[in-house]
Amino acid sequence: MIRQARSNKKQRVVDELVHRIESGLLADGLPLPEEDQLAQELGVSRSTLRHALTELERRRYIAMQTGGGSVVTYDGMTLDQNNGWTQALADTGARIHTELLRFEAIERPEMLHQFGVSHFIALDRRRRRADGTAVSLERSLMPATHGLESLPRVGLIDNSLTITLAAYGFVGERGDQWIGAEPLSEEEALLLGRAPGTVFLKALRTTYDRQGRFMEQVESWLDPLHFRMHQSFGTPT
Repeated sequence: MIRQARSNKKQRVVDELVHRIESGLLADGLPLPEEDQLAQELGVSRSTLRHALTELERRRYIAMQTGGGSVVTYDGMTLDQNNGWTQALADTGARIHTELLRFEAIERPEMLHQFGVSHFIALDRRRRRADGTAVSLERSLMPATHGLESLPRVGLIDNSLTITLAAYGFVGERGDQWIGAEPLSEEEALLLGRAPGTVFLKALRTTYDRQGRFMEQVESWLDPLHFRMHQSFGTPT
């Protein structure tokens, strides 16, 4: 009976919020009210509200963002990775030059099970400060499908991979990112102008688009003198 009551409450919240969204009471693109406020207004616990919001996200009525998430910073400035790091670094005012190291079609049969494709476009880029110091090395893989297979020939739009992917119908919606500290191999050390074994931050970010398609995996080696991971938590006072 208790489980049935909880289910009924969740469904009531789902129905009410769907009504508000479809009637325009909750405008598209604007954030929902704070969870505490919304739960109190609807007369349910936050737990019930969260279950209802998860259902709405599954049905694509809303897109939830997890509060207190981790972000990457450059010299203390937050990088908005949704716009691509080329633009994000430019927005910080940093004088960063991006070098193209590799842009070609490759085959990776061992990745077929993971991503549903075995042919990829590989894009390797190195970023340098104005004094010539390399601060990052990024290796991106995109599926060689839906027109992306032509990218090595036609190039990127505005030198931005994010803008280019969007132009081909790939707009990121979900994914994950792992960040840790690892020593550079001889190959990475050579490309970054550092001694082998130098510890850098390593980030592995995988992104899927609005249709659930794999769109990019990027492995980044980041100079810890400039890049940091920042995490906020709790409720601001």
